[in-house]
Amino acid sequence: MADVLVLGGTGTTGRRVVAGLRANGVPARAATRKPGRPGEVRFDWTDRATHAGALSGVSAVYLLPPIGEVDPVRLVRPFLTDALDAGVRRVVLLSSSAVTGDTPGLGDLQRLVRTAPEWAVLKPSWFMQNFTGEHLVAQGVRDGEIVTATGDARVAFVDAGDIAAVAVRALTDPAPHNTEHVLTGPAALSYAEAAAIVSAHLGRPVRHRPVGTAEFAERVAASGIPAGFARVLAALDEDIRGGAEDRVTPVVEQVTGRPARAFETFVREELR
Repeated sequence: MADVLVLGGTGTTGRRVVAGLRANGVPARAATRKPGRPGEVRFDWTDRATHAGALSGVSAVYLLPPIGEVDPVRLVRPFLTDALDAGVRRVVLLSSSAVTGDTPGLGDLQRLVRTAPEWAVLKPSWFMQNFTGEHLVAQGVRDGEIVTATGDARVAFVDAGDIAAVAVRALTDPAPHNTEHVLTGPAALSYAEAAAIVSAHLGRPVRHRPVGTAEFAERVAASGIPAGFARVLAALDEDIRGGAEDRVTPVVEQVTGRPARAFETFVREELR
């Protein structure tokens, strides 16, 4: 088959999608602003001149929207126009379980992707991988205190590997999915419960401290995230506090044929 272009191909889900495609014998291009390895191609959302080369000979796209953009449609719309003009038939969008069609900016992307002949929208809950790396939650794990505006509400954290496995199927199954997939792990946990699991594994105290939405937005902005996007993220925590993410779906197993990874398994295998 023709190549699959994976936007954000060196990132958390993208690199796993690339690996999954190649493991199934599907040629995959990892799109990145600074390509340096075989199979990588230059792509920059703000430089439309990079689109044509990245899209040449491509039949499907894994679409990771531009990070930190309050209004991503202004960048994604011209790219999708270029993609469909270049012969792309299938587009798989990475969105979020928190985003609906009414969500300003991000919700518009879902409608935009449905203009492709074949499409799927992946709507994962919060990533387990937020507890590792440079994410604010991971920094909280290292500091011994995770700070959110979620109160004691629960989230069905999902593993990036499970998201990628669903994406690979959505990109390569003979029949297009043409649907939204809400992706979760097998259980919903509060951040306090998650912190307790992490603490027990690491053998040192890790706790959760809930704060108000405004204070959380200020903390996120202080970490270097643009203030407008920090407010968006804080509002999502407020939605969680209202119960928006307290749900579990069977979609990972339905699509991939294997159970979703449990948070306890992730912690045991990934946290050091």
